[in-house]
Amino acid sequence: MTDVSIAPKPALTEGQRGWLTAAAVLVVLIGGLTFATLKGLIGPADWTYKILVDPFVTMWGLPDLFIQTVWEGFVAGVLYALIALGFVLIFKASGVFNFAQGIMVVFAALSLVGVYEFLTQKLGLPPGHVAALLATLAAVGIMLVLSITVERVVLRPLVNQPDIIMLMATVGLSYFLTGFGEYVFGGNPKVMITSELGLPTGSSSIDVPGGRISVQHLDVAAAVIALAMIVILALFFQYTRIGRALRAVADSHKAALSVGISLNQIWVIVWFTAGIVALVTGIMWGARSDVSFALEIIALKALPVLILGGFTSVPGAIVGGLIIGIGEKLGEFYWGPLMGGGIETWLAYIIALIFLMFRPQGLFGDKIIERI
Repeated sequence: MTDVSIAPKPALTEGQRGWLTAAAVLVVLIGGLTFATLKGLIGPADWTYKILVDPFVTMWGLPDLFIQTVWEGFVAGVLYALIALGFVLIFKASGVFNFAQGIMVVFAALSLVGVYEFLTQKLGLPPGHVAALLATLAAVGIMLVLSITVERVVLRPLVNQPDIIMLMATVGLSYFLTGFGEYVFGGNPKVMITSELGLPTGSSSIDVPGGRISVQHLDVAAAVIALAMIVILALFFQYTRIGRALRAVADSHKAALSVGISLNQIWVIVWFTAGIVALVTGIMWGARSDVSFALEIIALKALPVLILGGFTSVPGAIVGGLIIGIGEKLGEFYWGPLMGGGIETWLAYIIALIFLMFRPQGLFGDKIIERI
């Protein structure tokens, strides 16, 4: 007779226990509010009803407005994820949060519009797709020159320096690009060359439960382009030799150098890729509004996205971007009137603060354990 030992079932991880606890609390809260409402313990005049019940009643009663809000949040979330991807790439290569990524979005978009204006107004090239294509290639070249310059002037002298030194270097780079951009392109907002780049305009109405929603063609194009770019970059850095080298550099600069990986080359590639991401992001955000230095504030929305998803995770950037984008749109539309409006500007940071208290490493980030 053979003895068979039954292995004990693995215990739940800390993350799984946290999600189960949150789900249990949510179920109890919803059940308690439903019971209190049905029994008349709380009514429309109570603040608990206005905050915790009435928004969901409105969502259920007007599903078309809910779908419209979610769609707009989805588009914003995808663009936030694209911005966050630039931060993730540089953080994986250097271990430092690139404070200059926001101004890189602005600088890339201004370079595109500035070169287009130079070609059409100074050189007399006819406005249209050809001039826009040449301006795009020139903007890509400018981001390549910028990446090489940053590697030679800023990063190479700071190899193996403390992370705070490299962080302050990116802060200095941010202020330099701001001043240089204002000197070259001026401080006035510029109009993005949307139609010249071939981006669609106009809108369509779609039938949904409860009515119709309006979908901007530009938003559809922005969502498709951003998602495609995220997927391509994720596959590139996951399955190519450069991607493996990037992960090695992220683990240890010294170990990567010891096996023959060129740290300088990897940094140029990563910063150039982040520059391309910044250019695409600047085009999409600039097409939805004017191209100005105010876009830098929008780009910094990537910080709460990174806190939610994790600073080293590409899937985390996608999920975090969608949570922030949809969450802030729903918050502004359904809870904003209770607080006087304008909560969209700070709600993302409140969501990130809550996540920091319960899961500092983010949804997909690696938990750091330091042994003394």
